[in-house]
Amino acid sequence: MHIILVEDDQQLGAAIQRALERLGYTVSWLRNGREALMALRDQTADLVLLDLGLPGMDGIDVLTEARNAHVKTPVIVMTARDGLEARVHGLDAGADDYLIKPFHLDELGARIRSLSRRAQGLAVNRIEAGALILDLGTSQVMFRGEHVELTRREFSLLQILIERAGRLVRRESLINSLYGLDTIVGNSALEVLVHTLRRKLSFETIHTVRGFGYMIPREPK
Repeated sequence: MHIILVEDDQQLGAAIQRALERLGYTVSWLRNGREALMALRDQTADLVLLDLGLPGMDGIDVLTEARNAHVKTPVIVMTARDGLEARVHGLDAGADDYLIKPFHLDELGARIRSLSRRAQGLAVNRIEAGALILDLGTSQVMFRGEHVELTRREFSLLQILIERAGRLVRRESLINSLYGLDTIVGNSALEVLVHTLRRKLSFETIHTVRGFGYMIPREPK
């Protein structure tokens, strides 16, 4: 999952980025409101963590303009503005969740997982497709009854594909989700990652749609 973090506080932003990367997320860290609005309009992220007190453009204005432009990316607002009126204002502007600073990073992780499940129409952390089982809470994978050890990026790739089982996921979308906005990725990086994941599962699990991207069938065998 690719998360855009919008936070101008250097210490807090660095701590959140480290924590999320340890949980297996790809994080692009932005520090002002206008950059955040551009990133939201591009719709390259799976989720946005948005501070409100930003230089250049207030977070509420960023969110309002993004929603007016029909951007549907899930947004969690992070702010020290803890009054009822401020929370209502943020939710009415289009926030999907609202987290009051200071917060525990474990709570942030739980909110992200919850919002990700809702965005995918899931009720629990466990995703099952045929012989393949993913536990989003523990990042564990079972295939044909056996535990499969995956790297952080392999797990992220598998999660993206299995959440969209039966549907094509375009190559450009996978690269954005796996590597973020700031990383220059070689032409073969995604292909190598898909190949190593196939070796750990089976070569029939992930299908190539030549020239477009990849997909996992609804019930991989």
